[in-house]
Amino acid sequence: MSNFKSFEADLQYVNEQNFEEIALRLFCWQAAHNPVYRDFVAALGVNPSRVTSLARIPFLPISFFKTHFVASGQWLPDMIFTSSGTSGANTSRHAVPRLDFYLQHATAIFEGFYGKLTDYVVLALLPGYLERQGSSLVAMADHFIKASGSPLSGFFLHQHRDLLTCVQQAPASKKILLLGVSFALLHLAEDLHPNLNGCVVMETGGMKGRRKEMTREELHAILTQTFAVPAIHSEYGMTELLSQAYSWGAGLFQCPPAMRVLLRDLNDPFDLAPGRPTGGINVIDLANIYSCAFVETQDLGRLHKSGHFEVLGRIDNADIRGCNLLVG
Repeated sequence: MSNFKSFEADLQYVNEQNFEEIALRLFCWQAAHNPVYRDFVAALGVNPSRVTSLARIPFLPISFFKTHFVASGQWLPDMIFTSSGTSGANTSRHAVPRLDFYLQHATAIFEGFYGKLTDYVVLALLPGYLERQGSSLVAMADHFIKASGSPLSGFFLHQHRDLLTCVQQAPASKKILLLGVSFALLHLAEDLHPNLNGCVVMETGGMKGRRKEMTREELHAILTQTFAVPAIHSEYGMTELLSQAYSWGAGLFQCPPAMRVLLRDLNDPFDLAPGRPTGGINVIDLANIYSCAFVETQDLGRLHKSGHFEVLGRIDNADIRGCNLLVG
């Protein structure tokens, strides 16, 4: 448990300068104490003690979360997050030993980007996710709603008029966060054409087969015009991770201090050499202490010189992820 506490403490102090040192230390520990990851690293013929840079770290394919219990060390799950997938699809399972650890970390990330939750009325429009068990997004939204302390904060399935009533009743001293799955935000736009000027409208992706696929640019163009807001914010997270990246517009995501995105060559998944314009997204999530911090996703991305990244869609032949049917 001392190792767990040490790595949790690192999250409070991680920055650009010490990220690599912490990541390499966590890699060596997980390569020794995570049976699934240990076997994966060994099968590749990698000696952890000889890995001296982030580009040499093996990244566990995200599909392992569908077929294995990915855990570092010995502990009992407090919560098992599951991906939405599609009907009949094999879903990912990400067990966490302490739900409060995830919620506290998610809160710290959000407040680092947007300020205190107590300054907000939090409105969550998450049908589909609310209708199933095990959603990490719902757990995070529920915590944000409670942490806001506002009686107007809450979840909404399809009660669009009730949601707008809460927007209208929000005191001028409060900011409004509307966190919505993409298809639900489109339904709201088409149903009532509300003016949400002044609100932070944040989409989480997710057509979930309920709408035709469209590019992020198309979605944001419709929503910005209908809602009369300057930009649509976005959240990038997934069942297999504990950290979230946020975009303040144009689909340009910024990682929090404990998260970093690297791009791999699409023909050689072990080639992480910097400088390529696009590639498969690999994520280092230092909050994934209890599972695996080094995850090879099935998303295609682009890195910018500013450090921001874009999600361009799914890599060909990748399984459809229910929370990420949005392409572009």
